[in-house]
Amino acid sequence: MTPPTASPTVTADRRAQPRPRLVDGRGELSGAVTRALRSGGPPRYAPESVPKADPWGEDLQLALYLLYEPHYRGFDGVDDAREWDPELLRLRQALEARFLHALRSESSDAPRSVEEAFAPLLVEPVDLSDSLSHHLETDGELWQLREYAALRSLYHLKEADPHVWVIPRLTGRAKAAMAAIEYDEFGAGRAERIHARLFADLMADLGLDPTYGRYLDHAPAPLLATVNLMSLFGLHRALRGALVGHFACVEVTSSPGSRRLAKAMRRCGAGAAAEHFYTEHVEADAVHEQLVRHEVIGGLLADEPDLEGDVAFGCAATVLLEDRLARHIRDAWDGGRSALRTPLPEADAPRRRG
Repeated sequence: MTPPTASPTVTADRRAQPRPRLVDGRGELSGAVTRALRSGGPPRYAPESVPKADPWGEDLQLALYLLYEPHYRGFDGVDDAREWDPELLRLRQALEARFLHALRSESSDAPRSVEEAFAPLLVEPVDLSDSLSHHLETDGELWQLREYAALRSLYHLKEADPHVWVIPRLTGRAKAAMAAIEYDEFGAGRAERIHARLFADLMADLGLDPTYGRYLDHAPAPLLATVNLMSLFGLHRALRGALVGHFACVEVTSSPGSRRLAKAMRRCGAGAAAEHFYTEHVEADAVHEQLVRHEVIGGLLADEPDLEGDVAFGCAATVLLEDRLARHIRDAWDGGRSALRTPLPEADAPRRRG
């Protein structure tokens, strides 16, 4: 029997998705992780450097990102077996504890009930002056949209992946609803409609390189923290309630923000694919919001009511980190600076449109 031939689309997709390049460290801890992954040996660092590390800083956040990535696609030249290397996991656990403590400390005054946590997110603010998506909609320039897309690519090119980990940890209504939402996120059975693929098309329209992980070296700590939050919550069963709270927060706030970003892309002439990514999210996430609030959260708390505080914490932590990222970006742009650690390469300059 002749074996089936892979479709051209599947073959092309595989060629277009190389493993990301392992970047250099930004301090003792991330440097130790990079050297360990490259050499195959254990990470070497001073034990006292972990409790002294800034939980929001470049070194700790990059170290965490590098330690999480083997659970996704790994790095070029790094053995897949390093995903479960006990020395790397030991360091990751220590860094996670530092990060989680900072998150809980900063969110200590946040609401403890789901109703109180989500009520402010369900109402469009009257004053949008601090809103990053509002700035991009009304005053943003094409170079700012490109920076924003390059930053967000660290999540959107693996959109919904960290949230899949919660499905085996849910039951009944919550499991069914979460699986339904994720089915949509992954294109409802059509590879060309996977949201990560749509974002890659957006990047191409903006003249950016859509290769997975391409802009890791350009991403500052406030952006890395938003992605690390999802991995932290997703990889720990004990934090399943927090992951549901995070996911719900993203879905509740996505539709209005996506509407503004679609207008920004259209106003700046970014291209049809760039606009389509956000128009797709306006409709889809409006539906997802209802499902996640009433069925995922509702079902989870019907089964495990003691997780309500964790759900509220997941929401509060998400708002905290998104606000920190928005301030970082606006401070840079208002000061006439790039929000990236290093400017976008010349090779990634926008293509001329005919």
